[in-house]
Amino acid sequence: MEHANIELRRGIGLRGAIALNMTDMIGVGPFITLPLIVQAMGGPQALIGWVAGAGFALCDGLVWAELGAAMPAAGGTYHYLREIYGRESWGKFISFLFLWQMLFSAPLLMASGCIGMALYATYLWPGLHAAWLAMAASLVALALAYRQSTWISRISQWLWAGVLLTVALVIVAGVTHFNPQRAFALPPHAFQFSSGFFIGLGSAMLIATYDYWGYENANFVASEIIHPERNLPRAILISIVVVGALYTVMNISVLGVIPWQELTAAGQHPIQSFVVSVFMERLYGATAAAVVTVLIIWTAFASVFSLLVGYSRVLYAAAADGNFLSAFAHLNSDGRFPDVALVALGLATAACCWVPLEAVITALVVISVLLKYLLQAVGLILLRRRRPDLPRPFRMPAYPAPAIVAIAGFLFLLFAPAGAARELGYALLILAAGAAVYYLRGRLDSRARARL
Repeated sequence: MEHANIELRRGIGLRGAIALNMTDMIGVGPFITLPLIVQAMGGPQALIGWVAGAGFALCDGLVWAELGAAMPAAGGTYHYLREIYGRESWGKFISFLFLWQMLFSAPLLMASGCIGMALYATYLWPGLHAAWLAMAASLVALALAYRQSTWISRISQWLWAGVLLTVALVIVAGVTHFNPQRAFALPPHAFQFSSGFFIGLGSAMLIATYDYWGYENANFVASEIIHPERNLPRAILISIVVVGALYTVMNISVLGVIPWQELTAAGQHPIQSFVVSVFMERLYGATAAAVVTVLIIWTAFASVFSLLVGYSRVLYAAAADGNFLSAFAHLNSDGRFPDVALVALGLATAACCWVPLEAVITALVVISVLLKYLLQAVGLILLRRRRPDLPRPFRMPAYPAPAIVAIAGFLFLLFAPAGAARELGYALLILAAGAAVYYLRGRLDSRARARL
């Protein structure tokens, strides 16, 4: 097969890896979900959700850091699950389930960035058809991602610069016009630890988790990372710490200008779609708001680009391993990148741009937690016991505490948020369907072998 004779090219250094992670993490998420987190917590105490989300992301990031340094191969989670649970036994089944859920979650996740970008564009052009713009953005991202890894690294760093500029402008604007009485005007009983408080915290953390995810994106392109055993852990930890600080300061800055009461009523107000544009308009006028809106559109596009690059390598790795459709193992002979996987994901993302943004975030998080993150965090502990001799260039500090915290946090996200039972039911249906497909595929393969 062609992929056996062509190797992925290592052309992404530490800065490129950080850029891939941070552009994925920031994207359009915090610019559209800030009102949702305030609504979930019922006031500025929503800051707890951002801080708790950062701590949770750091614990899970340490899981990714150890696994990535120990097994730096294209595909990330797919590769880890195969090795942890047994390549020819449960690992084959569990890694297939991960691939199966990715067929649902990856295009929807990338489409959420395109849709959020299009919603901000409606601030500039109110009559714009958001779905068509979202589709166009996904196709442009596909065209840019259709490059070898050295070009990917350069493009990522340019997009990353735009991301940092956007966040910096919002923070500077908020800090220089900060009103602490407005930002910290807590409602009565804000910290009363009732069932409603924990349900709200669960919903806020679920949304914050959606915003923080992406710190692992470089792990999916590990075969193209220079010195991955060193650069992957650094990229993960640097990305989480920097983005956590940015999110916290940005949240406080916006609440110091826009009263939280307006955000809790966002379901009936267009501010929900472009809160930062309104924020800049109130401070500096329409021109400044337009400039920042363009930068947010840039940021959202950068996230989609980063995701498309990372997820295409997962499908490639699985196909090259014989556990997915063989066509996805095809590599472009000139650029040495997985062209079929890129095109398939790009087109699927374009099709998903018609799904409403608010309908996908919760489902995405629950599906990913159940069939990806939770299995991986538990798997790290199992791997430590089963393979103590495995070389580990990076070891999780204070093991196993961060892994246990990550597992507890994932279970909290599965059961605590409002509507969790419904979303968990959807995830279990996807799991059951994946198991059925895996079983039928195995039966068909057995019959084919019997005929030979």
